[in-house]
Parts: sequence; structure tokens; C-alpha cells
Amino acid sequence: MASAKANDLGLCGTRLARVGDWMRGYVESGRLPCALTLVARRGEIALLDHCGYSDVETGREISRDAIFRIYSMTKPVAAVAAMMLYEEGRFQLDDPIARFLPEFEAMSVYVSGHGTMMHTEPAERPITVRDLLTHTAGFTYGFLDETPLGEYYRRQGIEFNPGKQPLAETVAALAELPLAHQPGARWNYGVSFDVLGRLIEIWSGQALDRCFDERIFQPLGMTDTAFSISDEKRDRLASLYRQADGGGIERVEPAAKTSYEDPVMLFSGGGGLLSTVDDFFRFTELLRRGGELDGVRLLGRKTVEFMTANHLGGDMADMGQPTFGESRFEGVGFGFGVSVMLDPARANIMGTPGEYAWGGAASTAFWIDPVEDMTVIFMTQLLPSSAYPLRRELRVLAYQALID
Repeated sequence: MASAKANDLGLCGTRLARVGDWMRGYVESGRLPCALTLVARRGEIALLDHCGYSDVETGREISRDAIFRIYSMTKPVAAVAAMMLYEEGRFQLDDPIARFLPEFEAMSVYVSGHGTMMHTEPAERPITVRDLLTHTAGFTYGFLDETPLGEYYRRQGIEFNPGKQPLAETVAALAELPLAHQPGARWNYGVSFDVLGRLIEIWSGQALDRCFDERIFQPLGMTDTAFSISDEKRDRLASLYRQADGGGIERVEPAAKTSYEDPVMLFSGGGGLLSTVDDFFRFTELLRRGGELDGVRLLGRKTVEFMTANHLGGDMADMGQPTFGESRFEGVGFGFGVSVMLDPARANIMGTPGEYAWGGAASTAFWIDPVEDMTVIFMTQLLPSSAYPLRRELRVLAYQALID
């Protein structure tokens, strides 16, 4: 519910309460298993509301300390780790990734055909670190891509999940496949941040889980964010659901087992983390405050401004991606691991130029608005993220509550 200080923060408590009504509408109709929303202004929480079940079948109610699969909300964390190493002089943005991963020295680009009969052409230039950070390298996601190249990814087992194959081996296997387009030519969502995760390991000299934990999670006090879950925290992990045929939801993983309990062999910089709303709020506060939180500085102010600026020539529509999931990308650019609002009118949604955001496959989302000094985090566990226009609806509900 809205806090007593909501009005003092320039948010109408009555109007902000509409967020709770919206969440309960989705849960009570059986479209979401649970929902948890945090709205903050000037670093103070104006609303923190939750409803539904972390496990629908057993009736276990969702709680504030529930642990969620945040999937692609891992990417901004990887971007922060990379930029910390950038500040240390470990690489330059225009460095070819083959300087550190020689297997990417001579890449080919898909033109036509299927499987081993694919026709390719040589890449016109090397893939750079900047290409990875902006999703312009030419990689794709096998599970999202319906083209012959996506099918080839699936057949070759290019999956960056907790699995049994280490990150280095999966990245090396990826280098044997052609790119979806010439480096830098388009914006295409894919496994770039998993390759970046491997580079972070090389630059830092640490496995990715240790790097994240020692450099980001421990300094920020993010005690419930990790690539795996311990036995004592298992009952706090929200169950994962997907949209069922004909409506409603159905469980994805068996009740007694989750892949995050097994020894994790592959640490995915693109989608492997578990977290809580309070932990992720500490991460967003680091960004909102320009790289510092509670006296701990992980990044310089100019670095945060740089990584959350638009690094495309125009918007994502200009780069070949007019829509993505339930979102339109006209008027929206991309920084390092985050989308960047350029023109709310063109994006056809309320917002502010300069706000930055991203979400996860299980319908989680966040955004930070530096002009309004506002942060919003939404947690649930429903695949796919395009099932309902949750993010667009929540944006309207959050912004309509502003009164100063």
C-alpha cells in the first residue's frame, strides 16, 4: 500500500493506490500467480505492495522477502561490473572481443539456407565490446528466434542456462556459429551479455559469480542476490509459471526441484540471477545516486551517465527493432544493458526523456527516471513477458500519481 509519506514525496497516495487494485485484478483473475510493486521517489519508498502466491498449488502467500528469477534484469548488473573494470583500464569499448577471445577472430554472417547448408559471408569488421553492451554484435537467442539461424542455435545447444557446461565452453561453441547480421548494423536481442560475462571473468580474473558477489553484491548489502539458492532460502523462492493454453497459468518447474538448487556450472551474465525487491532496490539506488550508495562508490558519476545514455544512431526502430514483446521501440534507444527513453510521444507511452529501464523473461521490470527522481520495480513469475502489457500499464499507473 502507499506509505504515509507518499504525498510528501509528490505522489498522491489515493492515485498511487490504483497500483494495488491493478495487481489484485491480475492475481484474482488467475492471470498472474503473484505481484509485487515498489515505487520510490528521491530514494524513499512511496509504495510497496504485494499480493498473490509464491506457490499457487500450496497456497503459500507471497512475501516482501520472496526471491524471484530476474532473468534479463541480470544484464544491467553485468553492465555495471563491466564498467567497473572499464574504469580500471582493463579494456576499451572499441576493442575487438577477439583480443581476449581469439575464437571470435574470423566471424561469418548468416545469409540464407538451413543447418549445415547455410550460406554465409565474412563479417565486415570485428565484434567490439561496445557491440556486446548495446546488443548490436549480431548474436541472437535460439529460444526467441524463429529463423533458420535460431533453429541452428537450438540444434547446437547454445543455451546459457545453469546446465552442466561451463561458460567458457558454451562461448567457444557460440563462436562456431554465424552471426545474424553484420556487427553494428542492427539491434538484435541475444546472448551478447553472456559473452560479456565471459570477458568479465577474463578481465577480473574471477569466475562471474565471485566477481558479482565480491565487487557488487557484498558492497551493496545485496544478501539475497546470487546465481543459485541455498537450502535455507529455498522456501522463499517464488514458483515459476507460464501462460496456459486457453487462459490461466501452469507451473513450469516441478514443485520439489528447481535448476537453481543444482550446482550451477554456467553463470549467465545475460539472465542467471535470483534476487528480491529490496536487493534490487539497492542496485537501482546505486544507479540513481550516480554510482554510490551508503558511502560505497562502485562507479563514477560520469560512468553511470555514460552507460545510461543512448548509444545507438537513433532509436531501436531505426536499428531494425520496432517492437519487442509487448513494448514498442519507436522513440526508445539503448545504452549499456538498459533501454533509454528518447521521445515518449513517439513511444506512445507516458515517460521522460532520459529514463532507463529493462525487464526479465518472467515479466519482471524496473525503470529509473532521473528527471522525476523516481524508481519503479515490479516482480512476478510468469512466462512469457509478452503475455500481458504489464509494463506499459504500470508506467501509466505510476506516472499518473505524480502531483508535484
